[in-house]
Amino acid sequence: MYDKFGHSAFRVEDKSKNLDIVFNYGVYDFNTPNFYTKFARGKLLYQLGVSYYQPFYNSYVAQNRWVKQQTLNLTYSEKQAVFNFLQNNAKPENRKYKYDFFYDNCATKIRDVLKEVLGDDLQYNDDFVEEEQTFRELIQKNLHWNTWGSLGIDVALGAVIDKQATAWEYQFLPDYIFKAAETAAITRNGGNEKLVDNTSTLFKNDSTEENPFFLTSPLFIFGILGLVIVFITFKDRKNNTRSRFLDATIFFITGLIGVFLLLLWVATDHTATANNYNLLWAFPLSLLLIAIIAKRFPKQWARKYVFFLIVLLGLLTVHWITGVQVFAIALIPLLVALAIRYIFLVGYLKRQ
Repeated sequence: MYDKFGHSAFRVEDKSKNLDIVFNYGVYDFNTPNFYTKFARGKLLYQLGVSYYQPFYNSYVAQNRWVKQQTLNLTYSEKQAVFNFLQNNAKPENRKYKYDFFYDNCATKIRDVLKEVLGDDLQYNDDFVEEEQTFRELIQKNLHWNTWGSLGIDVALGAVIDKQATAWEYQFLPDYIFKAAETAAITRNGGNEKLVDNTSTLFKNDSTEENPFFLTSPLFIFGILGLVIVFITFKDRKNNTRSRFLDATIFFITGLIGVFLLLLWVATDHTATANNYNLLWAFPLSLLLIAIIAKRFPKQWARKYVFFLIVLLGLLTVHWITGVQVFAIALIPLLVALAIRYIFLVGYLKRQ
């Protein structure tokens, strides 16, 4: 999934000095202490890596990923200034930076370095934006909706990514760094010149269309789970009984997911995981009430709590319809099944 969004890097070539190297802001060190913990908490430092061009290019060919090059329309002194900046940034004491998927990544660094070096002489405009889209819509353009990667993004990332992105913010994706550069201009001698001198395709890949296997897709799996929940609920209603194991399992799984989402919201530095209303179906408190709902005769207030869960699902629907947050389509069978189960539980516990 990481490769789905593309990549950007600086290439510096000087044939007279037999120099051909790549400055790549997408490098991280797997030997970093507590690597996965730091990654999950949004505290993992990325860094600027420097490598020879040919191995860099060969790795993309081996992965069947297209490579395009934009030659920048810079004067000798501007080229030298960019090169000097990159060399200084690649020093051990300068090369690390705190990665942010939307605002500080391998793509935005390309634009930010050029702006840092060229200043106000470099002007970006909005001409490359053909339609207004949210951050989530921009991400999902690169993914098939019925994949686990797409589902993970829709569950883990909050309502903050459902706001409309500006042309400047579009450039968190390499595709839009490329398009923005095409329309950008440099002021020289009172006039404007294009930033990009020419564009060339260095490697044309064999295009492959992603067609996920339906029987292992999220929609199929959640569809089966939803049918199982509805079927057990139907049998419970018919026999005037209750599957305590099913209820305890639902409380455990939804509560555990809720705790995880809550921690992503309040206990990490990730900007995109805030205001996540997936907590309306994955409510953390359910994790603490497993023993209560698993009892044969729960306390009467347990019925009120289940009714509260129904209200939360109603609020989720309102949030979805009004565009506050977009949720994963593949979750619909599960959400419908949860609503049916909770409605049954309220009635059953009331009779009990």
